[in-house]
Amino acid sequence: MLKFLSRVRIEFNALDPRTASCMEFLAQCNAPKAKESNPACQIQVKRRTDDHPPQITVTFVNGVEEVYDATSTPAQTIRTMILDKGQFLETEQMFREAGEAWPVFIPEEELRQHAPGTKVRNCVFRLMGCVSFLGF
Repeated sequence: MLKFLSRVRIEFNALDPRTASCMEFLAQCNAPKAKESNPACQIQVKRRTDDHPPQITVTFVNGVEEVYDATSTPAQTIRTMILDKGQFLETEQMFREAGEAWPVFIPEEELRQHAPGTKVRNCVFRLMGCVSFLGF
């Protein structure tokens, strides 16, 4: 998860009963596997003394910053959203490195084209030393 991030800022009041998501997310960020994925990612914890709701702010490696409301969003959901956005960033980078335009636009007529099905006929599969013949 941290490999997509350059900074994580977790803010909460320790006396606030709504801090569970922040604490869980902090534990995920401090896990050895997460730290190994991006040792350069800065993890900042701000312990508040006011009534400000718990929040998690992440900065992606491309500079985009997102703020998550940790009072109503579970840590696992925040993690999943970060991973989804990270996959999107990796795909975008892959296209740009290949010299392809981003985002990819598929013409409407191509979206409506019939896609022929594929069928495997008379294939031999070798699994664990056994040979199976499948004739469809």
